[in-house]
Amino acid sequence: MPIHPIDFRYGTPEMKNIWEEETKLQKMLEVEAALAQAEAEIGMIPKEAAEEINRKKSIEFVKLERVKEIERATRHDVVSVVKAFAEVCEGNAGEYIHFGSTSNDIIDTAQSLQFKDAGDVLLQKLMTLRDELLQKAEEHKNVVCIGRTHGQHAVPTTYGMKFALWATELQRHVERLEAAKNRLAVSMITGAVGTMAAIGKNGMTVHNRVGEILGLEPVLISSQVVQRDRHAEFMAVVAMIAQTLNKIGVAVRSMQRSEIKELEEEFDASKQTGSSTMPHKRNPITFEQICGLSRVIKVNALAEFDNMVLWEERDLTNSSSERCLFPESCVLLDHILNLSIKGFRKITVNEANVQRNLEMTKGLIMAERVMMDLASKGMGRQTGHEVVRTCAMKAHEENRHLKDVLMENKEVMNYVNNEDLDKMFDYTTYIGLAPEIVDNVLKESKNW
Repeated sequence: MPIHPIDFRYGTPEMKNIWEEETKLQKMLEVEAALAQAEAEIGMIPKEAAEEINRKKSIEFVKLERVKEIERATRHDVVSVVKAFAEVCEGNAGEYIHFGSTSNDIIDTAQSLQFKDAGDVLLQKLMTLRDELLQKAEEHKNVVCIGRTHGQHAVPTTYGMKFALWATELQRHVERLEAAKNRLAVSMITGAVGTMAAIGKNGMTVHNRVGEILGLEPVLISSQVVQRDRHAEFMAVVAMIAQTLNKIGVAVRSMQRSEIKELEEEFDASKQTGSSTMPHKRNPITFEQICGLSRVIKVNALAEFDNMVLWEERDLTNSSSERCLFPESCVLLDHILNLSIKGFRKITVNEANVQRNLEMTKGLIMAERVMMDLASKGMGRQTGHEVVRTCAMKAHEENRHLKDVLMENKEVMNYVNNEDLDKMFDYTTYIGLAPEIVDNVLKESKNW
């Protein structure tokens, strides 16, 4: 009976298939077969044995149920695979399976194949989301909205800036994930403590050839395991991606508040229900789920940091936790990337509310512009700041428009006239180089 929500609620078949038991077994069989092939090529084992091992390197022959049956007796996962593999090989070919290697040669190398596949899936989803945000940036390049700092209205910006900012962060994650995946997707046939003693003088040749066969970079040096700084880096990048999605999700949810409602995720009013008791609710459940699951991914990265610290050439403290950490984080990140892609494809920018919110503080958001314009007309910058600040505080306390208060200030009116003030309070002309900045991002994105 399913227990973990990944089994029935979260994740895509694409990513789950990479981490399911059958796939893990298949990858281990492929590593064992590559080892046999490499050894046969230099005459360490009979060519016929290697050919038979390669013919049977499939879960079509080596059944997961049989591996589990053997493991119940041996209490060793790799020994169980070796025994089950040997059983299906004809002649004495089974005697040459796992020749000169140790368990983690097989486990870590097979896991690298899984990470390579998982990384490719995540990279594709990341780039799809990035491109979706770039498209939104182009579409909303000139949609002027209020910028907020400390949760308070600051000065105008554009939704193009918001979307482009998120897209460029995702591009940095694409670069980080590609680098981390390449450092992690490595092979290793180095034996019990990394010295290749069991294989002997041909150890380096076999080690390098196995990597070549599998399309993996052989490690330069190892202990009994691939060093876990590689895994920790990958998990850290996965967690960083999740936290970026969390950040974006928080922004979208904040902008979907009833009082703000500038953004709104898709809601099927014909049948979707927001609450079991409040019929009117339209909750941001997609982006809430993204934010919630990002926390699990972040914590998993912290656990993998601890797995960097193993006794001497290795112990088993990493093994049990990694059985949970790696598939869970990859499946959940894949899931929230999918949610993010779907969420932004269907998101609504409510421009009427955007305009309403620009007007909410009655011109206070243009205080910086007034200060700078006064300074350009001869009033000192520091003097201008204090004059405008005093007027802004008065406007706030009296709930009046800043322009009206400024018009009553003789010091201000010595430098400007009413027409000047009207121009100063045109929000659409105080977005600086925002459209140009977005255009620069879009132009640069052609090289991504």
